[in-house]
Amino acid sequence: MTEHSPPWPKQGPASYFPSIERNYGRSIADWQKIIADCGIEKHMSIVAFLKSEYGMGHGHANALVGWTLAGNTAAP
Repeated sequence: MTEHSPPWPKQGPASYFPSIERNYGRSIADWQKIIADCGIEKHMSIVAFLKSEYGMGHGHANALVGWTLAGNTAAP
């Protein structure tokens, strides 16, 4: 795993992170904990969970899940 912290890259999935934090009021580390604790393993199933349970948009959920499942972690 690779631990990252802001400022987030301006390209790729992490480029969505400032908007995710601003729009949904949680840090990326918090979202990763939610993903880890949801009990779901498949990418698109986790995306659907974030959309239905937290009202997250598809692009934001997809970016966050893809980055997380690739083994990246956000510093708390």
